[in-house]
Amino acid sequence: MKIQDIIKQRIMILDGALGTMIQDYNLEEKDFRNAALAHHKGQLKGNNDVLNITRPDLILDIHRRYLAAGADLIETNTFSSQIISQADYQLEHLSRSMALAGAKLARKAADEFSTPQWPRFVCGSVGPTNKTCSMSPDVSDAAARDITYDQLFDAYREQVSALIEGGVDAILIETIFDTLNAKAAIDATITEMQTQGVDLPIMLSMTVSDLAGRTLSGQTIEGFLASISSYPIFSVGLNCSFGADQMKPFLKELASKAPYYISAYPNAGLPNTMGQYDETAESTSPQIAQFINEGLVNIIGGCCGTDDKFIASYAALAKGKTPHVVVSKPTSLWLSGLEMLNVTPEVNFVNVGERCNVAGSKKFLRLIKEGLYDEAISIARKQVTDGALVLDINMDDGLLDAEKEMTTFLNMIAAEPDIARVPIMIDSSKWEVIMAGLKCVQGKCIVNSISLKEGEELFIEHARALKRFGAACVVMCFDEQGQATTFERRIEIAQRAYRILTQEVGMNPLDIIFDPNILAIATGIEEHDNYAHEFIRSIGWIRKNLPGTHISGGVSNLSFSFRGNNYIREAMHAVFLYHAINEGMDFGIVNPSSKITYSDIPTDELEIIEDVILNRKPNAAEALIELANKKKEEEERRKAGIASGDCSVQKQEEEEWRSLELDERLKYALRKGIGDHLDEDLHLALAHFPHAVDIIEGPLMAGMNEVGELFGAGKMFLPQVVKTARTMKQAVAILQPYIEKEKKVGATKAGKVILATVKGDVHDIGKNIVAVVMACNNYEVIDLGVMVPAEQIIKKAIEEKADIIGLSGLITPSLEEMINVAQEMEKAGLDIPIMIGGATTSQLHVALKIAPVYGGPVVWMKDASQNSLAAARLLNKSEEPAYMNELNDKYESLRASYQDKQQKLLPIEEARKNRLRLFDD
Repeated sequence: MKIQDIIKQRIMILDGALGTMIQDYNLEEKDFRNAALAHHKGQLKGNNDVLNITRPDLILDIHRRYLAAGADLIETNTFSSQIISQADYQLEHLSRSMALAGAKLARKAADEFSTPQWPRFVCGSVGPTNKTCSMSPDVSDAAARDITYDQLFDAYREQVSALIEGGVDAILIETIFDTLNAKAAIDATITEMQTQGVDLPIMLSMTVSDLAGRTLSGQTIEGFLASISSYPIFSVGLNCSFGADQMKPFLKELASKAPYYISAYPNAGLPNTMGQYDETAESTSPQIAQFINEGLVNIIGGCCGTDDKFIASYAALAKGKTPHVVVSKPTSLWLSGLEMLNVTPEVNFVNVGERCNVAGSKKFLRLIKEGLYDEAISIARKQVTDGALVLDINMDDGLLDAEKEMTTFLNMIAAEPDIARVPIMIDSSKWEVIMAGLKCVQGKCIVNSISLKEGEELFIEHARALKRFGAACVVMCFDEQGQATTFERRIEIAQRAYRILTQEVGMNPLDIIFDPNILAIATGIEEHDNYAHEFIRSIGWIRKNLPGTHISGGVSNLSFSFRGNNYIREAMHAVFLYHAINEGMDFGIVNPSSKITYSDIPTDELEIIEDVILNRKPNAAEALIELANKKKEEEERRKAGIASGDCSVQKQEEEEWRSLELDERLKYALRKGIGDHLDEDLHLALAHFPHAVDIIEGPLMAGMNEVGELFGAGKMFLPQVVKTARTMKQAVAILQPYIEKEKKVGATKAGKVILATVKGDVHDIGKNIVAVVMACNNYEVIDLGVMVPAEQIIKKAIEEKADIIGLSGLITPSLEEMINVAQEMEKAGLDIPIMIGGATTSQLHVALKIAPVYGGPVVWMKDASQNSLAAARLLNKSEEPAYMNELNDKYESLRASYQDKQQKLLPIEEARKNRLRLFDD
């Protein structure tokens, strides 16, 4: 028979305290020593676990007394039998021996008392250690920790290994005051059981440290339950801290919410001023009777101050009584920080705060780079104050030690209860950063993200790792073929991932959050127009056909084309979310301080925006651009003090541009994307310029340069940039016959460009826009696609005799791969110019990491509009040397500035030596 069989039939009796019983034997120092420990320095008295080795007779006697009193379950005397606790006694080398001996002693006693009608069981006792993973030991350094998750895991695994070898029937992880410590113990237990091929019940018992019902590390009971909700837990309970009377309200809460068997083993009341317990078996029994009679428990026992008399009393009270009826498993996703977030249908939508993301907030990036963590924490606090229900943390930047920064920041906000109360989303493209984050969070967090982009084997490996830490996860709709952009591809990938996660990994569907990819719309590229509508369609299918799952996405991606116009962006988000939430989208990475709601948008504007979101009209994007321009101009007039209804400035500008000088008219036409007068103005220009190609390299390129500057400053939107590129193409087409007639060398094609999203990255939207702009500027573009390895890029460049190579990447690992591509090109003896682009790239990263490893030109491209300008200079023999000198000077300046800044930052140990001293130390 197993514990699982007995507990369904009746209330089971757990033994009482070991320490109390040991004290009754009036032991001396010599009892804690044997021949091997005779010359051990330091006092060993009080280290009760060593008695498993030095006085096994005594421990065996205690077990027998509890079994004789009626205990069904006895605990091993191994509460501190691991290297962390034993380090205080310099007995780390004996910790496993103590655990093994303790398990064997309990096993022997249980077997002596077991009969077929009344089997007795052994619970391997695993204490919390004397250190905490979630709190700092230094009031002046919130990020400091006495112990790491990995150290705890290793210590617990060694202990559990010995307990299993010694023959225990269950693992009891008890007196939990820090859930992160408990998660390490659960992880170690599951890992070791898998190694040894056994499957034992995992029993948990938390301890409430105050009358607010929180653990020492600050978690509520609900928060604790959410933290463990993804693990295969057998029972959950309360022990220590309080006597039965003070424990009861917390036990009632636990029993009403926990979908597990319930245990309780309270102290014999609260200790008196001398540290002794005044409650007796007689005075405690009426309170225990309430636990039993009210159906609150499946297991009842005693903790500090109790002995075999208490247990005999409890056994008599429980005889013939009905055990607690376990509540149903949750049908909603439980997440937690210090408190639970229950994602029920009533919650409707979980807004994930997006500003603690170095890739999305320049301010947050600057604060982290400069080590101004207090100010960075204030951003997190504002996100929660503004209504974020989950906090997204992302440290992916090429010039940050993302693993270190993630650990530091998560440790610091753990000390901020107003922030730490909400669940965390650990957001990174680097697996080691995700793992570092998981080892810092005691609550149940979300990992963003995993995907099938590198195949099923790695996907399964990552998913199983997340199960180890009890985390929910975002699953991106990527696979080996790349990013899903259509309805069909989205549901194909989601269905495949769901099958693998639920059937092969054994993940709870409630812990799966699909991100079917929110992509930029109204970009000026026709195939992008249906992205939002297809995303919304996929939501309904996934929620209907993949039960239990959730839907999320990065909402700001949708309106990327209109950066710089906050009104349009927020209005687009509001409309998109209105339709997406109605279909079942229940998570989203958003700015919680957004002010515009769906109902705030005027009817005429709403129609325009919905036309774009739902792709209802062919020219919807142009109407939205017009609206965006109108809003931008209204804002500028408002700032300038001009009455909002006065359109005279705009009309005057429209009338006057035709009277500008010819060069300025061409630049204006290009900037505005106006092709109506191009034919007329270009033929006039042919009379003023010696060669047709000079018009392209003169006013038209000047116009494109201005476009790049405006876009970089947020004063133009992406679809406008694409429109100007097409206007440029129109101009080139008009001039082409004259260029060919002049037979000017190189005029037909500006150059051959190879574009590739580097290995490990499946994002290609930005690269595709670059391809359009470059092609419109008369470059021959060869697009190699996504996930392209360095050797393929180099091979193609040599075959095609490429003039330029463009490398794209959105995620931080792409930066490392770009360095690799540059190094491999250097080894291949190439000096083809490299253009670097993508959301995570920066000029500083190029200066520090890429340019130094490659002999040819390396240019960072801020946005798509600038590629053709840079290419023109790189491929112009008279222009290229000066451009290279500019780049080299800029890179040298950036490197020098960076090194100077690093030298000014002292190591933390040195900085602490220079602290302000108000008193003599």
